Amino acid sequence: MNPSRALGLLLGASAAAAFFAACGDGNNPSVFDGGLDASTDGADDGSSLFDTTPFNGPYNDLPSAPILDAPDGGTGAPASSSVLFGSPDSGGASGGPCLVEPEVGSLYPSNWLRPRFHWLAPGGENLFELRLHVKNQVSDLVVYTAQTSWTMPLAMWSGLASHSQDQPMTVTVRGGVYANSALSNVATGSTGPLGIAPAQAPGAIVYWTTSGGSALKGFSIGDETVGPVLAPAQVKDQAATCIGCHTSTPDGLFVSLTTSNSWNNSIASVEQGKQGQAPSFLSPAGATALHHAPRGISATSAAHWTTGDHVVVTAVDDQTIGWVNLEAANAGTASGVFMRTGDARGAGAPTWSHDGKTITYVSNDVNLTGRLDDGPADLYQIPYAGGAGGTATAVPGASDPSFEEYYPVYGPDDAWLAFDRIPNGNNMYNAAKAEVFVIPSAGGTATRLAANDPPACTGKTSPGVTNSWPKWAPSATKTSDGRSFYWLVFSSTRDENGNPQLYVSPVVVDGQGNVTTYAALYLWNQPANENNHTPAWDVFKIPPPPPPN
Repeated sequence: MNPSRALGLLLGASAAAAFFAACGDGNNPSVFDGGLDASTDGADDGSSLFDTTPFNGPYNDLPSAPILDAPDGGTGAPASSSVLFGSPDSGGASGGPCLVEPEVGSLYPSNWLRPRFHWLAPGGENLFELRLHVKNQVSDLVVYTAQTSWTMPLAMWSGLASHSQDQPMTVTVRGGVYANSALSNVATGSTGPLGIAPAQAPGAIVYWTTSGGSALKGFSIGDETVGPVLAPAQVKDQAATCIGCHTSTPDGLFVSLTTSNSWNNSIASVEQGKQGQAPSFLSPAGATALHHAPRGISATSAAHWTTGDHVVVTAVDDQTIGWVNLEAANAGTASGVFMRTGDARGAGAPTWSHDGKTITYVSNDVNLTGRLDDGPADLYQIPYAGGAGGTATAVPGASDPSFEEYYPVYGPDDAWLAFDRIPNGNNMYNAAKAEVFVIPSAGGTATRLAANDPPACTGKTSPGVTNSWPKWAPSATKTSDGRSFYWLVFSSTRDENGNPQLYVSPVVVDGQGNVTTYAALYLWNQPANENNHTPAWDVFKIPPPPPPN
């Protein structure tokens, strides 16, 4: 087991005023628990962040002396760095380094991989100061480096993640031009709040990469590398050339996925030593029904995933929503379609509540070859009713004719839905304008995630960075003060290279039902040059990834 699984932090930065203008939810009373709002500058004055959290400590997890970073083969920071930079408030008030990882306003789960700080130097700076102030730590973390990134040592992160949950933190990056033993043009870049949640992110993430061919890769939360999970050639159920649009089964042992250009479906194990194997309960009649094309994105429910009752729900022929009984004894009991009284449009991309009672799907005029393409598109719900379906009802707040709402997914307790949204008249597949929203599962007011927005200092904005395919962690944590911590993973092209990568962000709901969302956490364990899409998050029993170099 990777020791970093016992951790969890965050760091964030970018001018705080710009962050709250660009990334604030607008409906939420604060970004961090305790009262930070758009009128503050994000600095930790001891009262603006986490006011309701008792002080604990102080602790000595952060070093009392500055760190002079001198990586192997790299240029180290000069011993005089602290003198060259001077007091923390000296130099220009803006124009310095742009911190892109972690983003300002992020909240880490307490078991996250150790934080890596990465920034851009648009002003030509070549010497940097990273400062992290934590309210219950005796000393600030101060790092001087000539590099544009720095990763916290595991032991330091372990202590911080254990002792400084729910404590105010502020991160600041300054930069300057170092030459001839002098430092000029010192300027403050990103600065702002961050936090560590009193909750862990559970399970493992399995995602689809299209780099070097179609394949699934994965990792458990806290792992610092990713590893292979499933390749097309490993799928035993049928010949496979592409294994995209996968979803997890409730036991974490299998993925249900599309396997070829004809958009027929398969089910394959992701368990270590059994990759690609079909489940022992899959009957010939069930397999034949599952292979019917096109089917597209599928869904399963914990309430119907047990001996004698293994059911998959999918789109059928781009027209409606149907079910497949994987254990069927004959063709007559292997599959069927749901009634959708009141909805005459096509249908696709279903998600199924964990209690097995409700299916939410995309009502869509044009649904081609098993995937969603053009709108209009809205979220509708039908009862499962033993496979019969029934009256189709539009989801209030997720059926606005001005928008296309799609890729719905139930949260771990069925209380919330996450979904993508774009303006009406756009193509839903790999949509640059896609943004992620959450809404009560029965409908209500949709909340736009703050995580949609890249750091303002990068010049990138959303809509425009393909925030897509949200998936919830397999469980949520409720704390003693009534807060519920949920976690979402999604893909986005906000990275400086412009290729899709994976990000995670929390959704916190207080005891009164108020929703607070946060900036996005980049998963730096994934290969930065690969195209990574369509994550699934569950209690997967996947092989462990290789150890870090």
